[in-house]
Amino acid sequence: MEDRAGGFYTEEIRTRGTRQGFRLVTLSGQDVVLSHININSPYRVSKYHVDIEALEQVGVPALLHAAEQRELVVVDEIGKMELLSTSFRQTISQLMDSGKRILGTIMLNPHPWADAIKQRPQVNLITITQANHQQVLKELRHWLSLNQVTKL
Repeated sequence: MEDRAGGFYTEEIRTRGTRQGFRLVTLSGQDVVLSHININSPYRVSKYHVDIEALEQVGVPALLHAAEQRELVVVDEIGKMELLSTSFRQTISQLMDSGKRILGTIMLNPHPWADAIKQRPQVNLITITQANHQQVLKELRHWLSLNQVTKL
């Protein structure tokens, strides 16, 4: 999908089954440690120290590149760690105002900035559960196919 979509996703970093942090991976293949229990950073979310610089040097440019060069921007996720970055928030706002198609995940818990994004008229907010995940996947594939974006 990288030829038609750009952006990033996050994945857990685990050691012997225990989550140690999170990695940010761009759809073009770059990856950086976004947060970890053993990195030095003044920014924290729970037990994780967050590397805002990594987000701003890899994640934000991946979003901007996707906005310029791709049909679809993927943002996984808009969460507490990412919202620590002013640059990230500004980029998300720009994307939302651009009319570009965005496929993203956003924190469920209340947060003023995230809640404002959720209230935008162009946002279709879907809560995925074990009971509905197959139906949501089917609907997502249909949504992606409407504009010729490569199927998942």
